[in-house]
Amino acid sequence: MNPPSPPLSRNLFLVGNLSIFMIGLGFAVRASIAGDLQSDIYDQIDLANSTTMVGEALGFTFTGFALTLLFGSALVDLVGIKRMLLLSATGYVLGSLLIIIASLTPPIAGVENLVLAGLLLTGLGWGAVEAASNPMVAAIDPDNKTHRLNVLHAWWPAGIVVGGLVGLVISALELPWQLNLAVLALPALAMAWLVVTTDFPVTERVSSGVSYEEMFKEVFKQPMFILLWLCMWLTAATELAPGQWVDLTLSRVVGMKGILILVYVSMLMFVMRHFAGHLAKWLSPVGLLWASSLLAALGLYSLSLARSPLSAFLAATVWGIGVCYMWPTMLATVSERFMRGGALFLGLLGFAGGLSIQFVLPQLGAIFDRTKIEAAGGMEAFEQLRGAELDAVLVTASVQSFQSLAVVPLFLLPIFGFIWFWDRKYRIRAEEDAAGDSATPPAGGQS
Repeated sequence: MNPPSPPLSRNLFLVGNLSIFMIGLGFAVRASIAGDLQSDIYDQIDLANSTTMVGEALGFTFTGFALTLLFGSALVDLVGIKRMLLLSATGYVLGSLLIIIASLTPPIAGVENLVLAGLLLTGLGWGAVEAASNPMVAAIDPDNKTHRLNVLHAWWPAGIVVGGLVGLVISALELPWQLNLAVLALPALAMAWLVVTTDFPVTERVSSGVSYEEMFKEVFKQPMFILLWLCMWLTAATELAPGQWVDLTLSRVVGMKGILILVYVSMLMFVMRHFAGHLAKWLSPVGLLWASSLLAALGLYSLSLARSPLSAFLAATVWGIGVCYMWPTMLATVSERFMRGGALFLGLLGFAGGLSIQFVLPQLGAIFDRTKIEAAGGMEAFEQLRGAELDAVLVTASVQSFQSLAVVPLFLLPIFGFIWFWDRKYRIRAEEDAAGDSATPPAGGQS
């Protein structure tokens, strides 16, 4: 496959970076407005289950994300990268508008459906970005996928930093929280203009001459892909679920806005993802995933124990270093091992990640609601709590919901450890065979 010319490559990287920046911005916006959605809408509809309802609503974003990846990854070669990215921009603009309309509507039963529709549309937009940008970047520089995909996804935390800081400013100035959603629409409009004026390459699978039929058959031929697909459920839950939950819960525990922790971790991730290529060469991509899982487990458990801003930042540093490389390195690992799977394999991986969060967030909300009522001594007692007593109960619920996440990456350690060991053993054997072949004189030669 001939790579695109340098000017075209620069334009494509710009489009890819902006698209990933946009979805990172959306992630921060959702984290920033979760509390406002709860207090303005869900508390008014059902106080006993309002946190569960927020979790379900945020999870709806990941449903849209997963659905777009499931179908978009299989169709991106037919629809085209350009149309897929335009669909993404449309989803973000319309989704933001629907949530704003819902917030201005009286909080009666049924208004939550507008919120769900808006979050679903932004999820569809998010999925369209992943379905298009990942295979696009893999096609531009197929020899450096781990590095390129990590650099591309460095713009995800960059978007989170900007979105988190904007949310803090809006809150500090006591401006309407709906302004967060207006800010989200701006990069979507900018990306739409860039996409219209840019030409896009075909994906790596198309340029290699692998047919659609062969691509789909690869799914059933590769048991290692199935294993990695199952791992994606856990890596996504480890990385993304805490990010959506941090402001809603840790703000009560550590005495500061939880979104600051998310902003800090995102700044850390933006810098560190630029060094992924070097680390992957030193450890191997799977070795990097094993180390990431270990640090993520330690970081999440430490976050559940944090009781001050300093301890929260220290724990978040460990967690951030752990989850930093998970998503892009999972994509790169699959793309490098299963090139014939094309955009479909990358999309199925993202689909698993999206469904994982759609399941995890409502469970976190249910754990929180169940714990707060148990700690208060029943629903009637909870409704009577005020001040320090209410804060104490909510702190207990926050800690319990966060500790439940810490066990997730522990399941990944033996799996990635086995693959890492197997790869290393196979590589050493291949090197020994190659050395033996080079030492063997050719037939008919002198000994």
